[in-house]
Amino acid sequence: MPNLEKDIIAYETMRADLENRHTGNWVLVHNEELIGVFPSFEDAASVAAARFGRGPYLIRQIGASPVIMPASVVYNLQHA
Repeated sequence: MPNLEKDIIAYETMRADLENRHTGNWVLVHNEELIGVFPSFEDAASVAAARFGRGPYLIRQIGASPVIMPASVVYNLQHA
């Protein structure tokens, strides 16, 4: 199973606790580990890029529905 799928599953296991404590903030998950909770997407992305390069890693707003992108968009973003 690819790392991003594992990160999504890890997020789902901690989601209820995160929503109780940090709704509206942004979470960074990498290798199934909670790296941190951040006040903005930009803060989470900055830490992710500095520590893990191009990824994969999961950045998601706590309490928000996940954004689903077509594979062509994901491919173009990763290979830009």
